Amino acid sequence: MTPEQMRDASLLELFSLEAEAQTQVLSAGLLALERNPSQADQLESCMRAAHSLKGAARIVGIDSGVSVAHVMEDCLVSAQEGRLLLRPEHIDALLQGTDLLMRIATPANAPQPADIEAYVALMAQLLDPSSSPAVAAPVMAELQLQAPRVEPTPPAPVIDVASETPEPAPRKNKRTTEGGERVLRVTAERLNSLLDLSSKSLVETQRLKPHLATMQRLKRMQNNGLRALENLNVHLKEHALSLEALEALEDARRLLAESQQLLSEKNAELDEFAWQASQRAQVLYDTALACRMRPFADVLTGQVRMVRDLGRSLGKQVRLEIEGEKTQVDRDVLEKLEAPLTHLLRNAVDHGIETPEQRLLKGKPEEGLIRLRASHQAGLLVLELSDDGNGVDLEKVRRSIVERQLSPAETAAQLSEEELLTFLFLPGFSLRDTVTEVSGRGVGLDAVQHMVRQLRGAVELEQTAGEGSRFHLEVPLTLSVVRSLVVEVGEEAYAFPLAHIERMCDLAPEDIVQVEGRQHFWHEGQHVGLVAASQLLNRPASQNSGETLKVVVIRERDAVYGVAVERFIGERTLVVLPLDERLGKVQDISAGALLDDGSVVLIVDVEDMLRSVDKLLNTGRLERIARHGNQAAEAARKRVLVVDDSLTVRELQRKLLLNRGYDVAVAVDGMDGWNALRSEDFDLLITDIDMPRMDGIELVTLLRRDNRLQSLPVMVVSYKDREEDRRRGLDAGADYYLAKASFHDDALLDAVVELIGGARA
Repeated sequence: MTPEQMRDASLLELFSLEAEAQTQVLSAGLLALERNPSQADQLESCMRAAHSLKGAARIVGIDSGVSVAHVMEDCLVSAQEGRLLLRPEHIDALLQGTDLLMRIATPANAPQPADIEAYVALMAQLLDPSSSPAVAAPVMAELQLQAPRVEPTPPAPVIDVASETPEPAPRKNKRTTEGGERVLRVTAERLNSLLDLSSKSLVETQRLKPHLATMQRLKRMQNNGLRALENLNVHLKEHALSLEALEALEDARRLLAESQQLLSEKNAELDEFAWQASQRAQVLYDTALACRMRPFADVLTGQVRMVRDLGRSLGKQVRLEIEGEKTQVDRDVLEKLEAPLTHLLRNAVDHGIETPEQRLLKGKPEEGLIRLRASHQAGLLVLELSDDGNGVDLEKVRRSIVERQLSPAETAAQLSEEELLTFLFLPGFSLRDTVTEVSGRGVGLDAVQHMVRQLRGAVELEQTAGEGSRFHLEVPLTLSVVRSLVVEVGEEAYAFPLAHIERMCDLAPEDIVQVEGRQHFWHEGQHVGLVAASQLLNRPASQNSGETLKVVVIRERDAVYGVAVERFIGERTLVVLPLDERLGKVQDISAGALLDDGSVVLIVDVEDMLRSVDKLLNTGRLERIARHGNQAAEAARKRVLVVDDSLTVRELQRKLLLNRGYDVAVAVDGMDGWNALRSEDFDLLITDIDMPRMDGIELVTLLRRDNRLQSLPVMVVSYKDREEDRRRGLDAGADYYLAKASFHDDALLDAVVELIGGARA
């Protein structure tokens, strides 16, 4: 490539960047002018953008760009001077001009000369309706517009492009933001590398801490040595020492004092250096991290225009209002949000907003409103997209469910509004009877949910019939950094993302209860299942001597569990380090990170962990967590399972056994008891006979057939004192039969002692 070719290529690239920025200004300004055609500041902004593009195109030598920008500028100048009132057809044509300019700036998608001629002729016809339309011979289909019905006005003075004095083009090597700041484009790979290096430098500065601690220790040792030497000097004064010995002692004292002074000075310098290095590394890291964050407005480029154009093509008047455009979001998240947001906006225009005639009949304004709001909440980007349209026709959804054989008619008739709305997210589900270019294929909301879940987010739909719909999306602010709670499990560090944590708590032993054979605790008005992190992560259970159990309550949509850990280390902001691809998907782990001291921490995949909990529950392999801090003492106490459907009897037996020193668990029927027996270890089973779901005889029969449980002592306690009932119980495998009508406190306790001995092993 010759130097001239390199220069031309560089200029074309700069023109492309210029066109991208200025067409965004034009689009935003023209959409504002459509609502208020005489808004002076927007007219000035659009005219200046068109003028800048004309000058830039002339410098680069792109004549087609000069022609398009010139006729656009003529139109805007006429509107500025009051010779032309901008109507929808003018706005349409000017917006098409911005599209043409963007295509001209993209060599691979450049328009044909005939397209340029057609556009110039179209704009001339719009500016002077009295002129002959024959000049617009090769008119593109997308550029054919009806001329505006306005009174003839004097045509704007025609300027000969060839003879016009070139305007100085702006310095295109300096791209700027709205605030006037210079902008430099950097590849994503370099930015990721910078963030990785800044993270490592932050960790490296922490390595000075142990050296500082060693220096402080050495300083204390020198102080002790100097004091010892002073004491020695005092004691030696009582003895007659030679002059040489006294001088040697004084030299030692002086040298030690000098070294102590030098060490103190260098220690202070090192401490200052470490602090400065740490602060600068932190600033470098924060700055590198901030470089990845972009305003939410970046994903909205063209969306306002898309909503407007789609609405016009469907014969609707639609306006998009946006709040929170400056909300900062990771660029990777923004890129992945563009497609689902486009789906939702198109869905709102097509399905939600009614035609102007329908809206007037309902007492609504002709123009439909779609509102998009972005905000931060607990480390998440929260998006709310609402419209004031017709809402969702629930009866139509119900009929569609039956027609598609997704549910029997009887069941569909009983579905709640929330259940009906979930069907809209199924693959292939659509309320359109025919397929159009806009909708009807049933891929919109399914694709939205899939893409949002890829971001570890969630989407919900709410609606009010006749008033509109509201989509609520929650996604992480960034995929590169995660705010986490670091905990210790099996003497290793693990991190739970804060976005998935409901709360952290310390559970006392009495807070843990048995429900259907599994351990639960009370949280916000409901029983929450309790699981051990050591079992989920395949780590050895620790000998925790604390009085309480450390629990992290995690949530993923409707699934909530309490995960017991050994220790809370604290909250940290972690730079996500992807795992080596050769490892594949590691169960319950999403990524890794480095702590301040350089040690590795694994970041928990909460969604995967909850699936692991479900698997353990379904297979009956969920292990029991010791309810007392002192596990040795807990293990030494013998455990008894009481199974009875009577609350009074259960509580009576439980208290009797607790007072005698036994550890007691209860179950409400045979099925509940069987689940408890399979998931926990007991020394004795005490069961009633007549119970719902599974009676005591069935329970004992199952127990005796189980290889692990068949040797467990069993006591049957029943109101029935007939010989045949006693025989049934003993034949099933019970070791002891006691009638409730005849037993008293001592009878029950004596029988327990006879079967398993005292409460302590």
